Amino acid sequence: MRPTNERGVLVIGASQAGVQLASSLREQGLDDPITVVGAEVHPPYQRPPLSKALLQGDLPTGSLVFRSPQFYAEQRIDLVLDQRITSVERRPDGSGVAVSSSGRRFPFTRLALTVGARPRRLDVPGADLAGVRYLRDTDDALALREDLTRADRVVIVGGGFIGLEVAASVRRLGKDVTVVLADDRLMGRAVGEPISEFFRRAHERRGCTLHFSVGVAAVTDDGNGRATGLDLTDGTHVPADLVVVGIGAVPRTELAEHLGLRVDNGIVVDEHGLTSDGTTVAAGDCVNCPTPVAGASPRMRFESVNTAVEQAKVAAATLAGKRLPYRTPPWFWSDQFDLKLQVAGLSQGCDQQVVRGDPGTERFSVLYYRGDTLAAAECVNSPLDFMAVRAALAAGSTVPAALAADPGTPLRTSTRPSSTGAPAPRTHGQDVLA
Repeated sequence: MRPTNERGVLVIGASQAGVQLASSLREQGLDDPITVVGAEVHPPYQRPPLSKALLQGDLPTGSLVFRSPQFYAEQRIDLVLDQRITSVERRPDGSGVAVSSSGRRFPFTRLALTVGARPRRLDVPGADLAGVRYLRDTDDALALREDLTRADRVVIVGGGFIGLEVAASVRRLGKDVTVVLADDRLMGRAVGEPISEFFRRAHERRGCTLHFSVGVAAVTDDGNGRATGLDLTDGTHVPADLVVVGIGAVPRTELAEHLGLRVDNGIVVDEHGLTSDGTTVAAGDCVNCPTPVAGASPRMRFESVNTAVEQAKVAAATLAGKRLPYRTPPWFWSDQFDLKLQVAGLSQGCDQQVVRGDPGTERFSVLYYRGDTLAAAECVNSPLDFMAVRAALAAGSTVPAALAADPGTPLRTSTRPSSTGAPAPRTHGQDVLA
């Protein structure tokens, strides 16, 4: 390991984006020292299984690690764990020193922030009681898994991806599951109404109880500091042995604010991953970046493995003296029970949708269009549709809606040049570290 007084690139955040950024720097030919500093004691690991296989006890913790110690040694990347950076002193040329809570100093020539996000906290009376859990990291998942051995009734607050994945995992363990959400439909900020309605019916068929359009007034107490359920804003009381809160995530922007960087629902970066100081780069769940597709809102903060990886590649290219704009259409997935939802593209601003297949078979897709141009797809147990749409979006192509509506016509043979004449988005590969 190099001494920490040697300058080079410092990556704060041993996340998916952080490891990818360091790896991409080596691929770009950078020979400078690279240090990745993480606050957790665990080596960098995959997070998607936390709410699924790990929570259900199907995976050992060590299997989530996506790079071996030999990788870091061979790539000459110093991985430093259990060090939370609390302050950064930076000079006008972009160099400086980062200091951890233990007082350890990390000098750097260039700085990258891949610090991720934290769970949004439930702000009601009783929210700090024992038996109220969140899920963001390995320790959260292990603590929740242990609590589940003693709980029969579990209430999930939130109807987004994390909340529903936890609900599905807990239900598969044989627990009584209730989901409470303020929205009027599931995953409402991420998917269209047909997918929301399908998953509502699917969760109810599998034994979950759902409460829509209602808030949490308080977490009730057993008198000894432990949660016994929720009082809802409509007057309903939902008893519980365990409460799991999944109401979104808040980007970690403290260091960026300390550095005087522009922050607006995340660390604001340009299409090359540069922050407002013109020298620091950032990538991953902490970032607010230009949307890489036309027609959607101009900026986004998009939490997914693929987005973190692609942003990290762009930021690494910037540090290596190259300019490769972020142009990869986002995609992500969610596993709930035996249902795999795969989403490619962004459906914001679309004016037409095509349902392909029969939702009753639990195998169908919804394609979204802006005018005549394919913009996104949400696919349930339909991997071929997902891969075809993802490839079409990456190539700047479309699939005519009339052809897409016929489930007997393969999408991969139905792509056509986009009528918008827009250039194909530039991609940087899909080699996700997972």
